[in-house]
Amino acid sequence: MWHRLLCIFIIFFTLAGEAIAVEPPIRIGVLSHRGSEATLKMWSPTADYLTQAVHGRQFEIVPLDFDEVNPSVESGAVDFVLVNPGIYVNLEVRYRVSRIATLNNLVGEVASNVFGGVIFTRKDRDDLASLENLKGRRFLAVDETSLGGFQMAWRQLQDVGLSPYEDVKLSFAGIHDDVVMAVLNGDVDAGTVRTDILERMASSGTIDLTDFKIINPRFEPHFYFNLSTRLYPEWPFSKVQHTPNELAQRVAVALLNMPHDHVAAQAGNYAGWTVPLDYQPVHDIFKALALPPYEAIARFTLMDAIRKYWYWLLGGLVFILFMAFMTTWVVRLNRELKRAQLHLEQRHELILNSVADGIYGVDLQGNSTFVNRAMEQITGWKAEDLIGKNQHDILHHTHADGTPHPRHECPVYATYRDNVPRFVDDDVFWKRDGNCFPVEYTSTPLRDEHEGVVGSVVVFRDISERKQAEEEARQHQMDLAHVARLSTMGEMASGIAHEINQPLTAIATNAHACIRMLEAGGAQNERIADVVEKIGSQAERAGEIIRQLRQFVRKEQPQLSAVNLNELIDEVVTLLKPEARRADVRIELDLEQEISTVLAQHIQIDQVILNLARNAIEAMEDMTEGDRVLTITTRQGGKNAVIVTVADTGPGLSEEVREQVFNPFVTTKPSGMGLGLSISQGIIDAHKGRLYVDSNPGEGAVFRFMLPVTEEKADEQ
Repeated sequence: MWHRLLCIFIIFFTLAGEAIAVEPPIRIGVLSHRGSEATLKMWSPTADYLTQAVHGRQFEIVPLDFDEVNPSVESGAVDFVLVNPGIYVNLEVRYRVSRIATLNNLVGEVASNVFGGVIFTRKDRDDLASLENLKGRRFLAVDETSLGGFQMAWRQLQDVGLSPYEDVKLSFAGIHDDVVMAVLNGDVDAGTVRTDILERMASSGTIDLTDFKIINPRFEPHFYFNLSTRLYPEWPFSKVQHTPNELAQRVAVALLNMPHDHVAAQAGNYAGWTVPLDYQPVHDIFKALALPPYEAIARFTLMDAIRKYWYWLLGGLVFILFMAFMTTWVVRLNRELKRAQLHLEQRHELILNSVADGIYGVDLQGNSTFVNRAMEQITGWKAEDLIGKNQHDILHHTHADGTPHPRHECPVYATYRDNVPRFVDDDVFWKRDGNCFPVEYTSTPLRDEHEGVVGSVVVFRDISERKQAEEEARQHQMDLAHVARLSTMGEMASGIAHEINQPLTAIATNAHACIRMLEAGGAQNERIADVVEKIGSQAERAGEIIRQLRQFVRKEQPQLSAVNLNELIDEVVTLLKPEARRADVRIELDLEQEISTVLAQHIQIDQVILNLARNAIEAMEDMTEGDRVLTITTRQGGKNAVIVTVADTGPGLSEEVREQVFNPFVTTKPSGMGLGLSISQGIIDAHKGRLYVDSNPGEGAVFRFMLPVTEEKADEQ
């Protein structure tokens, strides 16, 4: 049994070994910048190390000259490459090669993962002290594609204004060691190799560093080699595109785990490997030198443009044909639009002339631009008299009383200055015969197609007949209000008679007492004086009642005056007291002392307050329980109005009555005519105020009216 198992294991391992043996070796292409023999000697131990570290695969080194690198990668002849960073950048762009580790270089005891270029000459060449001294001299480099052996030095020469192809006698040796020996032997004036080459050759005893002089020496922290250029990342170990990622990962792990003192590292004079560095500085140098893959763009010809952008050219041709068609169509539309515009202008003129109101246009200079037929008929001015002339100077240069009307106050001018429409309900225009007539008009901004204001349009109407009708209605309302006051006095006659009878009875009684005291004689002068004073007081009381009564029943004058509403309320309360006492109603006044005066007709406001108060008293007469209180209040309603409130504690108004309480002939009293509130509302409206109900059903009635306050010169007005 054990023999059989042993045979099986032997057969298995034999087959596995044969399978491994037939696996092709992993080929690592290495840039042979110091010759194939030196390359194999340096890097073959590294291949042996990978063979041991990556189980089951064998690695071998393939030395590559500068011109063999690209073909080997392109054909897949190698699986990994170890080249200088310049060649790597081109391989990365062209063949999608990717770095997996970066070399840690070593010279002596110094390790570094960056390198540069060194430009040098023989020590005895005192005439070559700077880069500028190289102009016209023999200059030897390694290879055009060598980053450290040529391209780094090229960039330094370019920085001082020298071109290696034009300003120096450039040649290439192909191997770094040959460049060093050519300079040492005096075959050339100067040369350039990558850093650490001089140190390696000196370490091997090939040269003596004291025989050389460094041109443009540079010193970088923690970098201990001779240096003439900027520093760049060291050689990358890279995988070719066809190499499996799993294999590349194993190789990368093996390289990063290599000890710095491993025999393979010692053979290659390096100190192990580090993670891949950033190779952007290499891209930057190639951009600066316009080297592949950043070479200058070739001349772009017309045929190149046609081949590359033929679809855009075809699209442009189609667009041009489309625009030609559209242009023809637009021209035809413009002709039709012009005909339509002419038709619209004719219709516009027809509409203007068919309107009964006067219409005219004004430009930004105040000149008339058009007028309609009604304008000519109403004012007597002809179109040729108005168009192009200043409309303000012709139509409303003065007010109705003949006082001048300044241009800056003209609403028509203001309309196109502030772009706000206006409606003027009372103004005057002047006819051609010199007479004025009342008008109302609107002034509206006139805009162009860009919404810019170019003037205004005025539409006016002669309101002479309406003004006359309003005057007749006002006179009729005054007569109706006078009749209502007489009717009110008739209803209040018995109470007023009783009110007057009281002071007259007191006068008579006191007069008889004076007579008796005088007939009795004696020293009673002081008593007689007291009685006479009472007679005078009662006489004044009776006279005040009569004056109030006469004032209330007379016909009012149309003039407005500045009135203090508190004083008016006191006058009305004098007339109300008899009726309030009969109805057992208590009158309470809550008058704000510092209220503004209002511009009003004294008697008409008296009538409004009396109507509201008497309605409140009559509403509380039939109450069987609860207090009967009439409250009259005045308040300042801001800066522009005074508010008067008449409130009672009666049953209030139903919702149905509230909605029509101000309509004529609507009343809740059995014998009422329903005109009191209608007349009162008309009076308040005429004073530019407002009368309204401000209470809820069942909470007593509250009526309020507000009147505008006077201006500073109200008495003069």
